This record gives sequence, C-alpha cells and structure tokens, in this order.
Amino acid sequence: MHNVEIERKYLVKSDIFFSLATEQHEVKQGYLCADGERTVRVRVWDDKGVLTIKGHGNGVSRFEWEEQILKADAEELFLLCRPGRVEKTRYIVPLGELKVEVDVFHGDNEGLVFAEIELPAEDYEFTLPEWLGKEVTGDPRYYNAYISAHPYNTWENK
Repeated sequence: MHNVEIERKYLVKSDIFFSLATEQHEVKQGYLCADGERTVRVRVWDDKGVLTIKGHGNGVSRFEWEEQILKADAEELFLLCRPGRVEKTRYIVPLGELKVEVDVFHGDNEGLVFAEIELPAEDYEFTLPEWLGKEVTGDPRYYNAYISAHPYNTWENK
C-alpha cells in the first residue's frame, strides 16, 4: 500500500535542534474524528490547509492519506472539529537522507516537545541523534489527537 506512514517518535532531551533546523513551520490542527480506528485531521500549515485521514497504527506503520486544501476551507472545518486544538511550531532537522520533525507545542501543551522520524521501511536502520531521548512510538499519549483532548498541562505523569 503506497499510503503508509512509517514513523518513530522520541522525546527531545536537548534544545540543540534549534540550531540544526533548516525549516520552521507554524501549525494549528483539530480533529473531526478520532475514535481509535481512524483519525480525520484538519490542519493549517503556515498559509495552506491540509486534510489528513489516518488509520489505526500497526507498530510503526499506519495508513495515511493527505490532501492540500485551501486555508480558508481548513479554517471553516475547524468549526466542525471536536473540542481541543493543537498548536505547535515544527522544526525540520536533516538526518542524513532522513529528516527529524521536532514539534514544540504551545498553549495548553506548552512544555511538550517530541520528534518524529519518517522511515522508508520498518526495518530501516539509522543512528539516533544524541539530543533525542526515550522512544514513545506507539504510546497513545503522544498522538496529537490524544493531546488535543488531553492537554499536556493536565498530565499527572509527565
């Protein structure tokens, strides 16, 4: 299946990524549906809109379909989203032929910082940068859909 996202997720233990980043994007997103089997997300990424449908995770892989939409349409779809919005700045850090996407959250999720690395295959080997910490792939607390409904500032065990 060509619409498969293969991704590993890590906590960030150092802010050195700021100096390594080659891109920075402002992101707002909300969820039309997030029921465990699927999520339907609407996102404003800088000045464009994006609609994404993701399937249930299977290890580090899951179905993902994404389509760019008008920013105005994305803003209107926010009105239909479940309560809770995720706002973050995404920093892109090159890692050889890969890239690390570091999300620095704002608002009710201030203080939460984690990184995602999309891989070309589940068994793809890479060297983890020393500024990344514990792997949290598969931990539902670190899914953005969860964070939108359960903000980081309400977590007891951080």
